[in-house]
Amino acid sequence: MAEIAKHETTTFREVMAEIVQRITEGPWGPGTLLPGEVELAEEFGCSRTTMNRALREVSELGFLDRKRKAGTRVRMAPIRQARFEMPVVRSEIEKTGAIYGYQLLAREVLVAPDWLRGRLGLKARARVVHLLCLHFADGVAFQLEDRWINAGALPMALEQNFSTVGPNEWLVATVPFSEVEISFLAAAADAVMVAHLDHALGDPVFCVERATWWQNAAVTLVTLAHRRGYRMTTRY
Repeated sequence: MAEIAKHETTTFREVMAEIVQRITEGPWGPGTLLPGEVELAEEFGCSRTTMNRALREVSELGFLDRKRKAGTRVRMAPIRQARFEMPVVRSEIEKTGAIYGYQLLAREVLVAPDWLRGRLGLKARARVVHLLCLHFADGVAFQLEDRWINAGALPMALEQNFSTVGPNEWLVATVPFSEVEISFLAAAADAVMVAHLDHALGDPVFCVERATWWQNAAVTLVTLAHRRGYRMTTRY
């Protein structure tokens, strides 16, 4: 088995290939708990960012089980995973040939409410930026974005007014993510959804909830509510 020399500059693809080889040929058999990212980066001669990306890619191939605080283990059996693409909403709309529009409905900086602290593991008195935004396709409401940004992890958000560029685009251009959690759900339309989307109070609304972290620090939690008739399709 080839070895990567310590302090050698390597790409994430080279690191990926070595990780997969160690899993498929040894010594990392099923159930093996891998060393931490810092230790692995030192051994492989790469940055922690490169190592994190390599581990994430190998995890998406189905070889690794990664859990915050519990570490990274080799799966007992590789699994095939479906990958859901979460595009920038502007791109999603423009790909259909429609004209994109954006409106900031509300922006506030406040101390994180208890439910959000529990959801993202934030410290007491943590400050967050709360945004409510509406995205349009050909002038018709397409998606309602209810987003929370952790100012402790991303203090630059405090200086952004998000009046012309939405937080979705700004975050994609500003910060990467090392972990993402996505949920798909049907929520009952509340007064805010009724006011901005084509729904009656209590109607089921297709929503996507996404939380992201960067190196164990929560970055953002967003709920995306869609207008009637929205469809999400994925292939794998």
